[in-house]
Amino acid sequence: MKTIGAVVLLVSTMAIPASLLAKGTIVKITIKGANLPAAVEITDGGIKDFTPWAGPGVTINGIKQTEGFIIDWKPGPLSSRPNGLQRYEVSFYGKLYGQPPGAKEELVHVVVYEYDPLVGRGYVYLPGKADEWYGINSAKMGHDGLEGNWFRATRAWDDFVKPYLPKTQRTPPVSTQQ
Repeated sequence: MKTIGAVVLLVSTMAIPASLLAKGTIVKITIKGANLPAAVEITDGGIKDFTPWAGPGVTINGIKQTEGFIIDWKPGPLSSRPNGLQRYEVSFYGKLYGQPPGAKEELVHVVVYEYDPLVGRGYVYLPGKADEWYGINSAKMGHDGLEGNWFRATRAWDDFVKPYLPKTQRTPPVSTQQ
């Protein structure tokens, strides 16, 4: 009888649209940084589709996910990135599915973001085991052991976040070759 119940549960889960299997809906994103006078809070309706629950470690309808909105997963972890970039702590708050009506939003994921205005690209650090935000992030989802690494940000994330960041300049590195 348990086998029949498990089969029914498996089949019914496969019939649920992928969007319903997500952990919840993002309702607020905050950005903090030393060069910001105050934390930036983004709550407009467009953020509900931005999810940190994407990429390696996420399986939807039996399919391992390989793409995400924030991190460009395909190139993998970076071996290096430019120094001296402004650093931002980006926090995602969500209303998790299954919460009672009226429940408050909950901190669900935190990443570190750096933007390089010289090349118009950003970098995302996914906190690792020794980092402050690892416990929050790993309680909601793991990324197949990729935590503790820097990645390229997706163009979509760079385009989304850029208007919220101060206009900064970075001087190109000085060449030591003659």
